[in-house]
Amino acid sequence: MLARALIVVAEIAWMAVMNQPLRQPLLSGSDTPVHQAVPAAARGSYAKGLLCCLIATVSFGCMFPVMTSALTRIDPFTFTSLRYLIAGAASLVLLRVREGPGALHIEGEPIALAWLLGSIGFAGFGFLVFLGQQQAGRDGALTASVMAATQPMLGLLIHAIIRRVLPPRYTVLFVLLSFCGVALVITRGDIGGLLKQPGDYSAYVLIVLGMLSWIVYTFGAAKFTRWSILKYTTMTMWLGLTTIAVINLLLFATRMVPVPGAASLAAIIPHLLYMSLIASFIGVLCWNIGNKILTPLNGILFTDVVPVTAFVVSSIAGVIPTKLQIVGACMTGVALVLNNLYLRFRVLPAGQT
Repeated sequence: MLARALIVVAEIAWMAVMNQPLRQPLLSGSDTPVHQAVPAAARGSYAKGLLCCLIATVSFGCMFPVMTSALTRIDPFTFTSLRYLIAGAASLVLLRVREGPGALHIEGEPIALAWLLGSIGFAGFGFLVFLGQQQAGRDGALTASVMAATQPMLGLLIHAIIRRVLPPRYTVLFVLLSFCGVALVITRGDIGGLLKQPGDYSAYVLIVLGMLSWIVYTFGAAKFTRWSILKYTTMTMWLGLTTIAVINLLLFATRMVPVPGAASLAAIIPHLLYMSLIASFIGVLCWNIGNKILTPLNGILFTDVVPVTAFVVSSIAGVIPTKLQIVGACMTGVALVLNNLYLRFRVLPAGQT
């Protein structure tokens, strides 16, 4: 059962990355070449998709430096519970206003899959990424943000491993380039440091697993054709919150995580408001809308904005990235863009541009 579940998860990610036929333009289903003029309404929709993805990724980039301070006062599990409780409430109110009394009707969609995706996306990402960031220490925000830009590459690798199908050779080269960039960020340019500090590996593994969780959640939206983007976001967030709450309560009951005091909760209010209302509510909603318009193949390119934003905000906060860390972030971004372009041209019919 576990193997089958992993295959299904990988297929969701792979289909969303690879199933956009590139002989079609980004905005319609016709055979009109991409370079020809498109209607004004289509251009407006495309611009909306670009803006939504940009808003989302800027908000995601800021959340890693924001969490650097919050994680010194509270554990990532309790913070994640509070974060999505607030974000879920805001999303539920908006859904009720926009779609009326029947907003929570299932409409024949697979509720078990919605719970699974919500748990993977919100619990998996929230717990694993920020626990890894906390363990990574001072540079955790920079590390996590650069790893966020490797999500499409990670999806390709997971598909290749589970399905035993090698990705195209140039894609393998771009994946290696991307991970070399991550290595420069993690080690601050001292690659040999990876061998000298094996204890750091656990933090990086947690962050990678969290990023994989978000890949699956993002691409899983394609399975819910009867739900609006707002409904998919709201339903999966609340269903995922049940998993988050149960895990958090178990950690409290077993004393693996201390119950935070009033002083700690008061200290994280600004961080909590940003993470719940900006990054979780507005950011996730914009991300899902943008990917719906642009398709995940195009929307995923905006993950390059995440490390750029995180590096700028971290620099303002006093955590200055080294030159080699900046080079590493650029390597990861270039690898993502080149791989995206390569996959496009690889499937174009002969003679079509």
